[in-house]
Amino acid sequence: MYTKEIMKRKTNYKYNKNTANSKQKDFELKKNRFKSEVKNNSTNKNNQKEFSYERDNVKRNFKNRISTNYKAQKFQSKENSLDDLIWGKHSVLSVLEAKNPINRIWCTSEIRSSEKFFLLLKDIKSKGVLIEEVPWSRISQITSGAVHQGIVLQKSYSQTTSLSDLISSAKDKSTHPTLICLDGITDPHNVGAIVRSAEALGCNGIIIPQRRSAGLTGTVAKVSAGAIENIKISRVVNLNRALNDLKDNGFLIVGLSADSSLNITDFKEKGPLVIVIGSENKGLSLLTQKNCDYLLKIALTGKTPSLNASVAGAISIFQLTKNLSSLT
Repeated sequence: MYTKEIMKRKTNYKYNKNTANSKQKDFELKKNRFKSEVKNNSTNKNNQKEFSYERDNVKRNFKNRISTNYKAQKFQSKENSLDDLIWGKHSVLSVLEAKNPINRIWCTSEIRSSEKFFLLLKDIKSKGVLIEEVPWSRISQITSGAVHQGIVLQKSYSQTTSLSDLISSAKDKSTHPTLICLDGITDPHNVGAIVRSAEALGCNGIIIPQRRSAGLTGTVAKVSAGAIENIKISRVVNLNRALNDLKDNGFLIVGLSADSSLNITDFKEKGPLVIVIGSENKGLSLLTQKNCDYLLKIALTGKTPSLNASVAGAISIFQLTKNLSSLT
């Protein structure tokens, strides 16, 4: 009996000991599992944050891209009114053969190299017309989905002249001719307003580059209020090469720059003059500035830091032509 009691106690002790060890192991296991879950949750949260940040960036970039494309298309639609456009092989060919004034042509590479169009396009390009090879989809976009057959042209509202003819004409008309040169002005409203001011104030001609400039579109013609018909305009392939040609013909090149130290009212130089006007946002390009003989600024006394390109052009034309008209 005594032995049985001892054996029973030993068995209970062993059982209790094993149970305690088992409970301790369960506790440790649950503790480790909890730590693991906390760690995993923390890692998952960090991963979710990173994923969320990347996802937001993708959404933001997509929205910006859509907004940029929309603005570009909106600007393009403003610049290229359908009233200014003619598309289709036969219609475009008729305009080319009639030698009507043309501002710009978009065509596919197949059309440009075709037997009908190759020589005609080569000839008008040499006369200052901008010709762009673009994919079929781009022409569809420009014509708003019309049946264009791979070519579309934009009419010009004034016949252009060569730079040499413009120089000769200006010198024949005045002993102190003044020409206006536009550098990177893509807003047709600004171009039209400058054309109007230049003609009204007695300038002898305007020079615009083929690229980085609004063409002689319907908007330009409308804003110029008819002045586009009464002043000679030359479109040049390379603006800075044209400035060097003007220097060789005795013209002083004067550019407008807000960073210049020379005020426009202090400029008293004599001679044939070219006034170069840059865009409202970027001003004159660095290469154009290097090709200018003088850089002049319009002194501003108010809090407004700059002027609209067409307003700056009108002020400079008035001031500089007034100086020339006083010369004997």
